[in-house]
Amino acid sequence: MDFVSPKVDYAFKKILGSEESTEILISFLNAIIYGGEKTIESLTIINPFNLGKAINLKDTSLNITAVLFDSSVVVIEIEFAGMTAFSKGVMYNFVKGYGNQLKTEDDFLLLHPAIVLTITDFIFFKDKKVVDVINSFVFKHEDKNWKYPDVELRLIFVELPKFKKTLAELETLTEKWIFFLKEAAQLNDIPESLGVVAEIEQALDIANKINMTPEELEIVERRAIAL
Repeated sequence: MDFVSPKVDYAFKKILGSEESTEILISFLNAIIYGGEKTIESLTIINPFNLGKAINLKDTSLNITAVLFDSSVVVIEIEFAGMTAFSKGVMYNFVKGYGNQLKTEDDFLLLHPAIVLTITDFIFFKDKKVVDVINSFVFKHEDKNWKYPDVELRLIFVELPKFKKTLAELETLTEKWIFFLKEAAQLNDIPESLGVVAEIEQALDIANKINMTPEELEIVERRAIAL
């Protein structure tokens, strides 16, 4: 078997954001946001992957937007490198994911919590004290550290280079999904430790080059080179 890298944004959206990827995305988000707990039971992908649109990459967004069972909005994106305006782009998605829920400015009661989940293939938090792979942020008092009354906005970062576990060391659902993102392209088959998670096995089937068209493989290669 030969797998495309899920770190390439085109492949990332095809694997996690296709119409048939709902169960995959539920498992992934439960692993990353809720530590493997089966908190998310259902979701709707707002901008599902579409090959026809993705051929012209300027016509489509390669992030994933979904509405969870509790009406929370989550925006998921993957980044190869930290550009100068990277943090501003994160904040833009942050505000857009929250504000775009409204058709008018008066219906504030219709707003639901928004989460921006950003996966980076580089180290964003360079302070050596920040060793965790996943870091989550909410509004807190600047001096006294108590939380803002409503947790309406959350930023979650997953820094892939900080994840050091090998295949043999994987234990939790969270670790298995992070390993999939970081190392899938290096696998020659579906390891038993990953295959026991049906959604990861399905994700690997989608990432298997034999299941992709020559057109898709060319797009993935072009995106990888560009990135």
